[in-house]
Amino acid sequence: MSGLNQTSTVVPEFLIVGFPGFRDQESRQTLFGVFLTVYLFTLLANMLLIAIFTSDRTLHTPMYILVCGLAVLDIAISTNTVPSLLVLIIFEYRIVPLAACFTQTMFLSGLFATECFLLTLMAYDRYFAICYPLHYPNVMSNSHITKLMAYCPVFGFLSAGGSLVLVLRLSFCRPTNVIYAFCDFGSLLFLACGNIQVTNYVVLCIALSVLCISLLLIFFSYLRIANSVVNIANKEGRMKAFYTCGTHMLVISVFFLTAVGVMFSDRIPSVSMDIRILGVLIRNVFPALMNPLIYCLRTKQIRCSFVKMLRKITN
Repeated sequence: MSGLNQTSTVVPEFLIVGFPGFRDQESRQTLFGVFLTVYLFTLLANMLLIAIFTSDRTLHTPMYILVCGLAVLDIAISTNTVPSLLVLIIFEYRIVPLAACFTQTMFLSGLFATECFLLTLMAYDRYFAICYPLHYPNVMSNSHITKLMAYCPVFGFLSAGGSLVLVLRLSFCRPTNVIYAFCDFGSLLFLACGNIQVTNYVVLCIALSVLCISLLLIFFSYLRIANSVVNIANKEGRMKAFYTCGTHMLVISVFFLTAVGVMFSDRIPSVSMDIRILGVLIRNVFPALMNPLIYCLRTKQIRCSFVKMLRKITN
């Protein structure tokens, strides 16, 4: 980011100019093609997963309701950022009203926190299914898991709203150029006048709290799962439990590793702005692309349902 004019003028909009290292026509066309292809595949894969779930009533169980919810969330996260990025690449810059920037920031942060809580709920579901298999059908019903899922966006957007309230209290100066791909708390804080150190640390602490609380609860759940799986006498039962949990752990690893990597790279001065922007985009798009592939490739029941759906369509 560069070029802030530190005046007291309050601005109604600012200019996003995108990648500093991709200014020529050929580079922008390549970027446009790559991100458009990834976005379309992300939409197709997640919508396919939702279609498989809705077409097969045998999948209407708590675990697959959560997987379907994750697919909806992945579509929302990628749609919040990638289309605006594609517009930016085509026109080289994009004028964004401050209100629209706040809205995109709110949704980006809120959806990200919601996915953290949803992945935590998925770990809790597996913990209850493996550690208390006899009580699981009665306690974790479809209606109960749906109610628990409804709390995820509530807490997710509350955490995002807390950060946004702090940022809204700042004064913003007229920028010349803002080198970024879309609006988030980092770009908003860069536009603020005066000393923003306290607000920056509080916003970072809120984001880290969401990540750490989710990771601690997931770690606790899988610690208890590991202890229960070891005590399963049936080897086939142990392998099934490990396989099911392994799929979820792979999804968790993709999401949290990219999130933590971006969070720390943003605070390393030697990292170029192009790498930072690409890192944030990978955080928003890569998990959304990988999640349906992981579940389709590693979950036999989803694969069978997909085959049945294809047979219905062709017949």
